[in-house]
Amino acid sequence: MTYRELYTSQTPFFSGYQTAYEKARYVIIGAPFDVTSTYRTGAKFAPLAIREASLNIETFSFRTGKDIENTKIHDTGDLHTTSDTEETTKRLALVIRDIIEARKMPIIIGGEHTITLGAVKGLSKSENTAVISFDAHLDLRNEYMNLKTSHTTFMRRINETVKPQAIIEIGTRAVCQEEQNYAKKTGIQYITTQQIQKNPTQKSLNQINKALTNTKNIYLSIDMDVLDPAYAPAVQNPEPDGLTTEKFFDLLQGIMDNRIIGIDVVEVAPPYDNGNTAALAAKTVFELICNMEKTRKA
Repeated sequence: MTYRELYTSQTPFFSGYQTAYEKARYVIIGAPFDVTSTYRTGAKFAPLAIREASLNIETFSFRTGKDIENTKIHDTGDLHTTSDTEETTKRLALVIRDIIEARKMPIIIGGEHTITLGAVKGLSKSENTAVISFDAHLDLRNEYMNLKTSHTTFMRRINETVKPQAIIEIGTRAVCQEEQNYAKKTGIQYITTQQIQKNPTQKSLNQINKALTNTKNIYLSIDMDVLDPAYAPAVQNPEPDGLTTEKFFDLLQGIMDNRIIGIDVVEVAPPYDNGNTAALAAKTVFELICNMEKTRKA
């Protein structure tokens, strides 16, 4: 079964600009999955909301000097998800594997954060891959509410099953003791929001880059709750004392290089605001793509 059998294209095209799949460099996949959420629900509506927002914000990036209009993007539509978490992550892994093998970059718009497990499994043949996650939470619990695989445990499952070269979590500010102990035991690194806000951005970037020594590939996951709820209120698990948009985009720009092989942007819950968070998520994808274009041509 290939990616073409696992998605439906009955949605607006992200950004409004569509390149044929064969010629595209970036492939957008919606993952409207929201099954294990334990606080707010609604992330299944995010792919559509983010696409609609992307049609109504300007496409030029002053940070990079690049314009989305000039990039080769193909939007595949949404993955056919089910209420079975294992089946959905398996389908997503197949899709990601096909896209990677076609030498294109998958960009997933979710959906709850559990989808990252499927995406990273799709990269399992990629050598020396690190996972960078922007997230208020570590998501390293072993089990939560009788679930071994959920938005609170998926990063632990990634560490156990995929065994990436490194896991670095950025913007952490909501953890339990079990997660801290597991991170320390397994060498999973995290940088707290407090550390980021108090120190120059370059210090955080130096720490990240040091952890990525000898890393050949990077998978980047962005949970929009890494931002303070003042900037991104419509997320599934909002946590106060988060990153500002300025710090967020500065950090993203500092880590983007040609080792990035896949991206996801997750956990937007559109019912909880008037579209601001979806617009910010769309802008995030714009900036990520523009940064990749700048890096590629540098």
